[in-house]
Amino acid sequence: MMGTGTFALPTFETLCASPHAVVGLVTQPDRIGRGHHHHPHPMKAAALERGVPVFQPENVNAPESLERLHAVGADLFVVAAYGQILSPELLAIPPHGAINVHASLLPKYRGAAPVQYAILRGETETGVTIFRIEPRLDAGPILGVVRTPIGERETSGDLERRLAALAAPLTREVVEGLAAGTIVPRPQDPALVSRAPRLRKEQGLIDWSRSAVEIDRHVRGMQPWPMPYTFLHLPGRPPLRLLVLEVAPVAAGDERDRPARAAEPGVVLPSAPDELVVQCGDAAVRLLQVQPAGKRAMRAGEFRRGHALPPGSRLGPEAG
Repeated sequence: MMGTGTFALPTFETLCASPHAVVGLVTQPDRIGRGHHHHPHPMKAAALERGVPVFQPENVNAPESLERLHAVGADLFVVAAYGQILSPELLAIPPHGAINVHASLLPKYRGAAPVQYAILRGETETGVTIFRIEPRLDAGPILGVVRTPIGERETSGDLERRLAALAAPLTREVVEGLAAGTIVPRPQDPALVSRAPRLRKEQGLIDWSRSAVEIDRHVRGMQPWPMPYTFLHLPGRPPLRLLVLEVAPVAAGDERDRPARAAEPGVVLPSAPDELVVQCGDAAVRLLQVQPAGKRAMRAGEFRRGHALPPGSRLGPEAG
C-alpha cells in the first residue's frame, strides 16, 4: 500500500486484516514542524505495529526506489492519499497494476482537494471511487463506488473521516474482485470532468461580498486546512486576525437582516449582546464560533464580552 494521511489509515488496517498479504507500506518521509517536533505519522505507526515493512522515499520514482519496489514482489499497489505523482515506470511494476482510492464521485473533482471542493460547490452527495491508475490525473477506469449524502453542517474534516471509513470495505471488495477476476472496469465520462486542485493557504480568506450560503460553504470547506479567516478592523486599532469556525446564514425576513440592506459587505451589524452579525453580499450571516489570534476558540457571546465593537467595526482582508 502507498498512503500517508489519516484518510488512508482505515483502508490500510482493513487490508492488513484481510486474507491478502500486505507486503509493505510506502509513505511520505517523517516531517519536522515548528519547534523541531516530529509530526505524528499514523500510517507508519500502524505498519510497524503490524510488522509491515515501511519505505519512506523522498522521490518514489527515483531509480533506487523503483528497484526496491520491484524487490518487494507485490501483485498490486493500492494508493490512497499518498502525496506523490507515480511514474509510468512505477505503475508497470506490479502484475495487476495500481488502484487509487479517491474521495469523490469521479469524474467529478479530480485532483488533490476533492472533499473541500464538494462542499465549496454546494454538492449534496459525494463518495469514494476506486479506479485503476493511468498516467493521466485521476482518469483511469472505475472499479468501485460508494455514495453518501453530505451533511448540512459537515466540515471537510468531518466528511473526510466518514469517507475514510467508507473507503476501507470498498477497497477490500475491489481487491477481492480483482483477484477473482469478477470486476468489469467502467470508463469515466470525459464530459462530466471537474477539477479540485490543491488549496493554497491564502484561499482561507473569507470574501464577505459573497452570499451567506457561499460563506457558510467556505467556512465548512476550509476546515481543517487552510482554515477560514478574516481580520477584524476596529477604529484606531490594528487589525485582529480571526478564525471563523462556524457561521449561520440569517434567514430572509429575519429582523437581523433589516439593517443589513444598506451596509457594505463585512460591516458588523447591530445585534443582541451575545451575537455577532455581519453583512455579506446578499443578506447577513451570524458568526457562531470564532478564534482570535493567539486565543482559544469561543462562542460569539464570549468574544463580544471581551471585545467592544463600536460603530464602524468591520471584517475583511488585513489591508484595506
